[in-house]
Amino acid sequence: MFLILFFLKEFSSFVARTNTCGELRSSHLGQEVTLCGWIQYRRQNVFLVLRDSHGLIQVVIPQDESAASVKKILCEAPVESVVRVSGTVISRPPGQENPKMPTGEIEIKVKTAELLNSCKKLPFEIKDFVKKTEALRLQYRYLDLRSFQMQYNLRLRSQMVMKMREYLCNLHGFVDVETPTLFKRTPGGAKEFVIPSREPGKFYCLPQSPQQFKQLLMVGGLDRYFQVARCYRDEGSRPDRQPEFTQIDIEMSFVDQTGIQSLIEGLLQYSWPSDKDPVVVPFPSMTFAEALASYGTDKPDTRFGMKIVDISNVFRNTEVGFLQDALSKPQGTVKAMCISEGAKYLKRKDIESIRKFAADHFNQEVLPIFLKANRNWNSPVAKSIMEEQRSGLTRLMEIQEDDVVLLTAGEHKKACSVLGKLRLECADLLEARGLVLRDPALFSFLWVVDFPLFLPKEEKPEKLESAHHPFTAPHPSDVQLLYSEPEKVRSQHYDLVLNGNEIGGGSIRIHDAELQRYILAELLKEDVKLLSHLLQALEFGAPPHGGIALGLDRLICLVTGAPSIRDVIAFPKSFRGHDLMSNAPDSLPPEELKPYHIQCSFLLYLHFCLDILLKYNF
Repeated sequence: MFLILFFLKEFSSFVARTNTCGELRSSHLGQEVTLCGWIQYRRQNVFLVLRDSHGLIQVVIPQDESAASVKKILCEAPVESVVRVSGTVISRPPGQENPKMPTGEIEIKVKTAELLNSCKKLPFEIKDFVKKTEALRLQYRYLDLRSFQMQYNLRLRSQMVMKMREYLCNLHGFVDVETPTLFKRTPGGAKEFVIPSREPGKFYCLPQSPQQFKQLLMVGGLDRYFQVARCYRDEGSRPDRQPEFTQIDIEMSFVDQTGIQSLIEGLLQYSWPSDKDPVVVPFPSMTFAEALASYGTDKPDTRFGMKIVDISNVFRNTEVGFLQDALSKPQGTVKAMCISEGAKYLKRKDIESIRKFAADHFNQEVLPIFLKANRNWNSPVAKSIMEEQRSGLTRLMEIQEDDVVLLTAGEHKKACSVLGKLRLECADLLEARGLVLRDPALFSFLWVVDFPLFLPKEEKPEKLESAHHPFTAPHPSDVQLLYSEPEKVRSQHYDLVLNGNEIGGGSIRIHDAELQRYILAELLKEDVKLLSHLLQALEFGAPPHGGIALGLDRLICLVTGAPSIRDVIAFPKSFRGHDLMSNAPDSLPPEELKPYHIQCSFLLYLHFCLDILLKYNF
């Protein structure tokens, strides 16, 4: 404690203020203080509000002639100028207290003032309620960071990371290790950023994650690894992604899936903000197959119902042609979803929009059925459903007055996927009409487990690719299927989902070199030479190990309720991956590219020259 006080005292001797704006209270009455901050706003040259990163305080501008110089400084300084003021903490006049401000009972009677830096005309007001385009916010990010919401987001992020580090390192013996940023190409996964080297034809790649390094650390005997890791993926223009992002990266030796899950539940419970409802553990769990069948996705939002129901048995003897056709095919099913009180809130144009969405995005027919509600916009097929099928459907789905049923038929995965998308579309429509389905204050965690180990490649369905990554271990019960029916093998991969968003993913890893080589070479058809270092390491007594990575940006985005992950990152890239503030990426002249054995095409070089001409107004 003495050391902490000593360092605080030493720190205070280096700063130009005695207190922060937000810390002063009635207990400080009569004290002489020096404050530094930005002028938030001014009222009739009588008082101004001073702001720093800790809060706001009201400053009384002196009106007597003896303090004319102080008044001149404080009245003429533009809003958002930086000033230092010294004065006395006094009570506000009776009736002028502001209960909405923590410092609302006091104000500063100024004696001296100094303009530290004047602010020129702002491109936008530094107020949260003032609407600004995202492009403008990113161009002047250093101004946007002054807003209350951005300050809150970044400070909460810092506090959560600090608590996570404390939980892992101090309470559970993890070792914080920094892994390299310059690495080599990794087979499979997302596209990587390529970095040229001075050796002709040779390139580094920025790592998608520290996956190989953390496994090698387990081979090295570190037992428990942790890192706040910077990761890079060249995924192009995606609104919910960033080319560079941060993850809480974790790996452990001698652990199973249950052990990893328990650790993460404890980590989130320990680091959760005190102003939110506490995290309740253990988190519920469901298999990938269950999630797809009930919610049409592997990342279900479980805050609301509208589950998908298989109604194939109700229509086994149907005379409706397209239902008969679907049920006659392998994997053919009839699926339905009940929209509670949908007839009360949805309009005809909404139903048509839903059907068009399904047709445009999935090439799938979706039929609206009103079994009890009196609507004349039932589909023709719905009118031909027999009474026996109507009663069976009503009983199975517990349909009430004003409910709407959306029905589709086809291959199991496709039918579930389209209803899964429509479930979210319908939730958006209902909430736009005033119905609350997804409570923003509710945090619904869910483990999704038993994913398939492999998926068919989109461009070549006869070939396989890893559903997670090629280092994921197969489910112990399915190992023999690797050699006969690999597409049926389940993995030891687990995802953590929060309110319909994947915030973490991990797996138990393959620690047997021969099994890893077989999966890479025989099943995935990858060049094993790219991973010779890892395969070799697994031959030197690699322990069983597993891990997980939490997406820090997305987690903080959900905790703060921010509309985008860009609102919880200090200096994010735009939708197209550009830094609008510094104009990165930028051109380089040919002489700077020469050491890296890179040449640009003539058109690119011409573009560079035009940039130079425009920059210097030629």
